[in-house]
Amino acid sequence: MVRWADEGELAGLVAVELAADGLFAEVDIVFPPGTTMIEEVDDPGRVLVEGDPPEGFALLGTVDGNVHLDQLAVHPRSMRQGIGGRLMTAVIDHARACGAPAVTLTTYRDVPWNAPWYTRHGFTVLPEPEWGPQLRALVEHERELGIEIAPRVVMRR
Repeated sequence: MVRWADEGELAGLVAVELAADGLFAEVDIVFPPGTTMIEEVDDPGRVLVEGDPPEGFALLGTVDGNVHLDQLAVHPRSMRQGIGGRLMTAVIDHARACGAPAVTLTTYRDVPWNAPWYTRHGFTVLPEPEWGPQLRALVEHERELGIEIAPRVVMRR
């Protein structure tokens, strides 16, 4: 069951994110050293989780008035059990409930569990001329962090 994270669960989500990020090595994507995204979160009200303890999470923000999916991670030992799909449904439901016009995200274009997976969940590539100022700044920040190791896209649903 998807639910909002408890503050005490945030630290444990680091292991989920690191394990999920480890899968990228299989497609020759190795992230630069630094903190994980979840380590920078101090508000559990931005994090949806599934499992007890959580085996997956969705980290949310707001960008240009839309709900923005900053990170979706499922521990590899729990993949292919529908956790990612249930988290995505909860993100979309949350966006509707708070009146956001869309959900946006940035992701790797060619990684099977990234853009192709989001496409199956109703997302489409958002052309650069349609990016708002906050989204443009976020993409630039990702480039500065060095995570644009492979082609990336902005998507919207």
